Amino acid sequence: MQKRKLGRTDLSIAPVVFGGNVFGWTADAKTAFDLLDRFHAAGLNAIDTADVYSAWAAGNKGGESETIIGDWLRSRGARGAMTIVTKVGSPMGPDKKGLSAHYVEQAVEASLKRLGVEAIDLYLSHWPDDSIPHAETLGAYQRLIAKGKIRWCGASNFSAAQLSAALQASRGGGLPRYEVLQPEYNLYDRSGFEGALRDLCVAEEIGVITYYSLAKGFLAGKYRTAADLGQSPRGGGVRGYLNPRGLRIVDALASVASRHGAKSAEVALAWLIAQPGVTAPIASATSPAQVDSLIRAATLALSADDLAALESAAAPAA
Repeated sequence: MQKRKLGRTDLSIAPVVFGGNVFGWTADAKTAFDLLDRFHAAGLNAIDTADVYSAWAAGNKGGESETIIGDWLRSRGARGAMTIVTKVGSPMGPDKKGLSAHYVEQAVEASLKRLGVEAIDLYLSHWPDDSIPHAETLGAYQRLIAKGKIRWCGASNFSAAQLSAALQASRGGGLPRYEVLQPEYNLYDRSGFEGALRDLCVAEEIGVITYYSLAKGFLAGKYRTAADLGQSPRGGGVRGYLNPRGLRIVDALASVASRHGAKSAEVALAWLIAQPGVTAPIASATSPAQVDSLIRAATLALSADDLAALESAAAPAA
């Protein structure tokens, strides 16, 4: 599997990242092990998670995904083969949230324990925290890098202005900078990344791994009417995509997929892989067939005509 360099880091990853948000939610530990075995065997090598995954599921409190990934890494002896991405900052309980230096340095210890690793490859600020100066958070990351607890730091959900300010704080204080950005980006949801934010990432050689790469599953093509929303626990999240533009996009994905003998989800991921500035999309899976789709997407090459057809379908109405 051909790897891509992740920004200016020394990390190289396959062009699809496994989204661990489903572990401990719609994929139990046994299922997760089977899915990760399949993913790893194909030569894909990056897993994305967060300390808060999957706190929203009944009976959970957060940390379930990291724990499952850690158990899998140990049982398979796969630590050296996998790039592990996790995040800090989302609420984990009273006084356990945000990007203060004290909390970041506390939270990393819990993530390291759950993951069962000595160092986290890429540690991301999950959400901006305007109450904390960038220099304070970056200073915490500097200490964690010096102690060997994390290798690189990055950010998720930052705007162009927030990322630019963080880069300025890094330069001004001799601090590590955010080397990777994780934005929401897919064929439907484009305005948040395209433009100033993408231009900044390209200019600064910041790696980009996208989330909601399949628009919460909508771009897989199985949701076309309100009646389809009950097919999945995540179905309610795609209601907003059921409009003329969304349906044009899924029709175009299906058409391109038919030309390649592929699935719509594979084409949607291949579109992302082909976009300027994108290192790799994140996508989750809960079945072996879905993992196989991720594997195929990593090597699916779209033609100029394919890309043009998708762009036309995704264009806003005049």
